[in-house]
Amino acid sequence: MKIKSYFYIVLACYAATFLRAFINNNFIVSIIGSLLFGFVIAKRLSYLKERIIVSGFFSCFTSFSGFIYFLYEIINQQNFIKFIFLFNFIIILNLLTMYFGFWISRKIT
Repeated sequence: MKIKSYFYIVLACYAATFLRAFINNNFIVSIIGSLLFGFVIAKRLSYLKERIIVSGFFSCFTSFSGFIYFLYEIINQQNFIKFIFLFNFIIILNLLTMYFGFWISRKIT
């Protein structure tokens, strides 16, 4: 990749980080990120555009690390049933949201 490509990836990272700090809610960020990710992967983008969006924007925007800390706190409380329920709920909800974004993108094009 050219230096210009890295510059675009860094700009996408900055934009995503700023947006992530502005929203400041793990659940909302996760849902928005999953929806947009599904929408983007359904599009036929060039390799460079896909790298900029997926590696740059979504890697800085989504909040998996926020949920890991949240789930870690539940394990420390030794509430294993709540942990298993929330862990599965988070993953399933994000997958369904991603599929919904994919479906919307396919219907539009």
